Amino acid sequence: MKNILGRLVLVAIALTVVSFFAAPAVAFFGIRSAAQSDDVAGLQRLVDFDAVRASLRPQLSNRPEAMTPPPSFMNDPIGAFRRQFEDTVAPQGPNPDAYLTPDAIDGLTRGEGRYAALRMPAPGSDATPAPWPRPAYWGVNRARMAVTDDGGSDTVFTFERRGPFEWKLVHIGLPDGSTPPTTPTPTTTPETKR
Repeated sequence: MKNILGRLVLVAIALTVVSFFAAPAVAFFGIRSAAQSDDVAGLQRLVDFDAVRASLRPQLSNRPEAMTPPPSFMNDPIGAFRRQFEDTVAPQGPNPDAYLTPDAIDGLTRGEGRYAALRMPAPGSDATPAPWPRPAYWGVNRARMAVTDDGGSDTVFTFERRGPFEWKLVHIGLPDGSTPPTTPTPTTTPETKR
C-alpha cells in the first residue's frame, strides 16, 4: 500500500510538471482555435489586448526610436521632454487593431506575418494545415512561441504567466519588413472591345 501511494504521488508530481511547462503551448493552440471559430470571448480570456496593441504600435510605425525606452526625467530631462513632444507630433502609422481581429490573429498563428491584417474571411481557408509553433524561449513566467512562414521569417508570440497554469498573450513580434497598406489596392480590369 505504501509503495502504491508513493507511485501515485510521483505520477501526480510528473503530471503537474508536464502541465506547468505545456501550458503556454496549450494557450497558443487555444488562441488559434478561438480565432478560427471567431470565438471573441475565448480570445479575450487568452489575449491581453492592451499589451498586444502596445507591442504592435511601434512595430507598425517603422520608427526605430519608438522601440527604445524613453529617457527618464531624472537622468536626461531635456531628452525626456523632447521624446514626449516627438511622440505627440509624430505620425502614428497603421492601426494595430487591424491585427487583433479573429481573422488576423488566425493569420498570425499561421505565419502570415505582416500580411495577416489583410486577411479576408473566406470559407474553407482554414482547411490547410497550419504550421506548428516552436518554442523560442521558455521561462518560469514568460514563454515565446515562433511560427515560421514559407520565406523563413518568424512571427513571435510572447506569453506571460497570470496564474499557476494560466498564460496570456502579451506581445506579438512581427517579422522584419515594411507594413503593407491595410486596405487592399483595387485592381483594374482591362476594358473589352465591342
